[in-house]
Formats: sequence, structure tokens, C-alpha cells
Amino acid sequence: MIFHTRSRLRRRAALATLCFGLVVFTGGAVAEQKAADKGSSLRAEVGKPLQAARDLMQQKQYKEALAKVDEASHIANLTPYEHYIVDRMRGAAAGGAGDSATAIRSFESALASGLMPKADELATLEAISSQAYTAHNYPKVIETIGKYRDEGGANPAMLSLLPQVLYLAGRYGDAAKELSVQLAAAEKAGKSPTEDQLQLLASCALKQNDTAGYVTALTQLVNYYPKDSYWRDLIERVSGRSGFSPRLSLDVYRLRSQTNTLASAADYIDATELALQAGLPGEAQRFMDRGTAAGLLGKGAAGDIDRQNRLKAMIGRKMAEDKAGLAAAEKEAAAKSGGDSLVNTGLDHVGYGSYDKGLALIQQGVARGSLANADEARLHLGYAQLLAGKKDDALKSFSAVRGADGTAELARLWSIRARNT
Repeated sequence: MIFHTRSRLRRRAALATLCFGLVVFTGGAVAEQKAADKGSSLRAEVGKPLQAARDLMQQKQYKEALAKVDEASHIANLTPYEHYIVDRMRGAAAGGAGDSATAIRSFESALASGLMPKADELATLEAISSQAYTAHNYPKVIETIGKYRDEGGANPAMLSLLPQVLYLAGRYGDAAKELSVQLAAAEKAGKSPTEDQLQLLASCALKQNDTAGYVTALTQLVNYYPKDSYWRDLIERVSGRSGFSPRLSLDVYRLRSQTNTLASAADYIDATELALQAGLPGEAQRFMDRGTAAGLLGKGAAGDIDRQNRLKAMIGRKMAEDKAGLAAAEKEAAAKSGGDSLVNTGLDHVGYGSYDKGLALIQQGVARGSLANADEARLHLGYAQLLAGKKDDALKSFSAVRGADGTAELARLWSIRARNT
């Protein structure tokens, strides 16, 4: 991220600094060069070495050009205007030659002369910032970009460099604040944050041990740039926080399955066993099928394969028993005063892919009320609706989840997943 920005700035600075140094010449003779607000000209003996410096810079012979500028600077009785032009040319040549310190001093001297046209001041500040960045002089970059912004500079590449440099200077809190201001401005303008910006925001939070800030940045990353690696980190952070109910472990595996973050045979086995424990053998079978399709199950050490085969056999027995008793379970659930049994029976149907039947039962259970955990029931309703392809309904269900036990956090993540599908 920083490397690419620096490269753009270097290219921009190379063009800008060269233009700052050019003086108009015709046929080798010096033509009058007037300042923006003061009539001034270069004498022939000053213009001749500067002409040579310009030609050398156009050939990218910057060290040789710098020597010619130095030659001009030693001519006796330079006028203020000649000093100004020499400073601009020296800044251009020094920048090209990799002498950032000299380039910075020269451009700052040109700025301080009072002779620089207003139209050139912002570009000069950009060049100084770029040279200071190249020299790892981060305090100078921060100072110069501040001046640039105060003067009305609005080049996004320049302004986006500020939080990066604050970060490199170890000022993580300031970097995060600056980023937040820039992100808010982008949002107000209807623009999406860049992935680089959000990565930097996440890194600022990590450097400050700000877990909440890190989760917020990760949430924005999965919202705008839903990569598996971001999802994996975010889900682990959310489910690992203090106060997150272990009762939601199966729900975590459901989300991981939908975000392609089940990455090992152990992940699929754990998910399968949790589904069995919840009385959902159809869902357990689906986890096993996905693990096999992902190439993670059905191979490996003999002991692992034996365990998987025993688990498959258990799932087969449980599915046979479960399907035989589903009709009776529905009647029993319908007869109860609370809605939990209806929700659980509906989830059982969903595990077998019977979405319409399952959704109807879950909705009846949520409507009946008297639930052990109403937020968890709404979370499961949204999950089932999403599997059934009813995204808008799922988003409404997720938005109604308010639980502080982790259900609301999972619902927010499911909403992001739903909007990105």
C-alpha cells in the first residue's frame, strides 16, 4: 500500500520538480523570464549554466545538472529572482539525483522567496512531501502535508499519504483519527473506502491493542472486500470475545461454512458433531458432504478415516430415526405452549433441505413466543430464510436480533454475508 503511493508520488514529483526548474530559453540565448508578481530577468551568465542544467535533466543526467546549477549559484551578485530560479532548478536536479535533503532545502527556499507564483505553491509542497517521504523524514512529511491542506490542496494521493506517515511515525491514534475523517468524507461523497485505507485502519487498532476498533475495521473490510481471510479473522475475533455464548458454537460453524472459512477436516468434524448434538442429523450430513466435496474428508491417517466412517454411520442411524419421528415431533411441538419446539423442528426440516416446511414451523414458533431465547430464534429464522433464497426476509429477521450474548453480532455478520450474495 505505502509502496504504491510512494511510487506515484515519486513519478509526480519527478515531473513537477523538472517543470519547476525549467527556464525559457531560445536558441541558447536567455529570454526574459518574469515572476508572477514582479518583473525580473536572468542575466546571460546565469542563464547559460541553467540552460545546460535543463538539457541535462531532460536526459536524466541529474548529478551533472546539479553541478551546472551550482556553477550558476556561484556567479557574483545574484539578484533575488536569480536566487529563486537557481533554487527551483537545484531542487529539481537534486530530487532527480536522489539528494532529498538538498531538494527539500532548495524548494523551501524558493517558497520562502515570495517570488513563486501561487499556482506553483501546492505542487512545490507536493514535491517536498514526496522527497521527505523518500528520505524517511516523516515529521517533515506531516508538517508539509498540513501546510498543503491548509493552503487548499486536495490531491487524494497526497492527503491519503498523511495517515500512512503518521502510522510509520508511530502515531497510531493520530493515524486512525485522520483515516476516520477521510473515510467519513468519502462516505458523505458517496465513495467507498479503499482496501488499503481499511487495512491501515485495522493495523492502527492492532498497534493500540484496540480489539473493538480492529473488529470494526474488519467488519468494514468484509463489507466492501469480502475475502475469506478477512472473514476468518473477523469470525474468530467475534466468537472469541468475552461474553460470547458457547451455546452459539454451531451458529459460528454455519457462518464459517457460508463464508468458506472451514479450512480443515477438524473444522468439518466439529461442525458435524455439534449438529448431531443439536438433534439435526440432516444438517450434520450436509457438513460431512461439504467437507468431502472440499477434499478435506475421506483421506488422511487410518485413524482419522475410521473416525469419519463411524461418524457417517452414526449420522445414517440418526437420520433414519429422525425422519421416522418427524411427523410426531411436529404434532408434539404444535401442542406446546412455547415456540422453542416448533423452531427446533423447523430447523430439522431445513437441515434436510425442506425449506418451505421448515420456515413455516420456525415462523410459527417465533410468533408463538415464550421462547428460551427469542434473539436466537430470530437468528435461526434469518439463517433458514437465507438458505431458502429469501434474502430480503432474512435481512429483516437479522435486523430484529438484539441479544448481547453474541446473537446480535452474528446477525450483523449474517446481514453482511446476505447483502454480498
